[in-house]
Amino acid sequence: MTTLLAEKIKAIILANGPISVTDYFSLCLADPEYGYYKTREPFGRSGDFITAPEISQLFGEMMGIFLVQAWQRHGEPSPVNIAEIGPGRGTMMADILRVIARLSPALYEAVTVHLVETSERLQKVQSQTLVAHKFKISWHDSFDTLPDGFLLLVANELFDAIPIRQFVKTAQGFRERLVGLDADGELTFAAGVASIDPALLPPAAATAAPGTIFEIAPARDAVMAALCESINASGGTAVIIDYGHMATGLGDTLQAVREHQFDPPLKHPGDADITSHVDFEQLARRAVTEGLQINGLTYQGDFLLALGLAERAAALGRDKDTETQENIRADAERLAGAGEGKMGELFKVLVVSSPNVALLPFQK
Repeated sequence: MTTLLAEKIKAIILANGPISVTDYFSLCLADPEYGYYKTREPFGRSGDFITAPEISQLFGEMMGIFLVQAWQRHGEPSPVNIAEIGPGRGTMMADILRVIARLSPALYEAVTVHLVETSERLQKVQSQTLVAHKFKISWHDSFDTLPDGFLLLVANELFDAIPIRQFVKTAQGFRERLVGLDADGELTFAAGVASIDPALLPPAAATAAPGTIFEIAPARDAVMAALCESINASGGTAVIIDYGHMATGLGDTLQAVREHQFDPPLKHPGDADITSHVDFEQLARRAVTEGLQINGLTYQGDFLLALGLAERAAALGRDKDTETQENIRADAERLAGAGEGKMGELFKVLVVSSPNVALLPFQK
């Protein structure tokens, strides 16, 4: 089975030659006619994947607790901008704001909420989800238009959807990986001629076998730099959550997900979500270069448990029937546990701040 976007990409390759993995990634998600985000409803059980806030309100509640204490540690400035980039259906922000209103009415009073969202369709969904807070919320097509001022920023599963470049080890060294056509006219990976600055390669690259993949993400680096610039300007804290690795390394992490199943990345362009793992070491490196403090980099499970996930799950299940209690326990385990189908170790949490502040759960 082919897709409309696959046919469009094949025509581009026939006319102009193979395209980079970056361009393929971008077309899959953002092609104005057939891109995934233009044509699909990706979120939730009926979509192609389910994000942590959609699994349980516990996730957003822990984020709310974290933001309240971050604001307190920064000295309770006012006014406060809370921003989320890629807010999905608005579920996490609704849970965050509910917690803030309950735990710190003063913070809730001081807050304006800024959602960076390019999809008009999703903006409508978010406005329904957040109707209780409608006078506080505004939308932005770009992070660049956020107002000045103290900033608390959350980004959950943002960076994995920003395109990467891939390089493949060949007899001539690492060469850029391209998407071309095979003898049957179907999409296939190929090695191009563009090389990579050897200084960017990890030490293991020197002895890597032919065919080994190395990924870099200049676009992610640029987004991280922009976030850091905003936080540096007026103070604040950013919480970045995504799946990925703690340390820069080798390996092919390009993946597609369709109907909650992994799908070969070249098989259904436009009809499958396409992502890759986030290099958290590189994001942290960029933050340090920009002058920010790294509060911590940890596993999602450890972060949520340290903020009180287990206690909140127990409170949520109190006086409920056995089935409801079991569902709450299973959701908490999925968010914080390790192993197949669980997010606790695969997902990482990076927190950066300016000026330097000690934030739970990272301070010793």
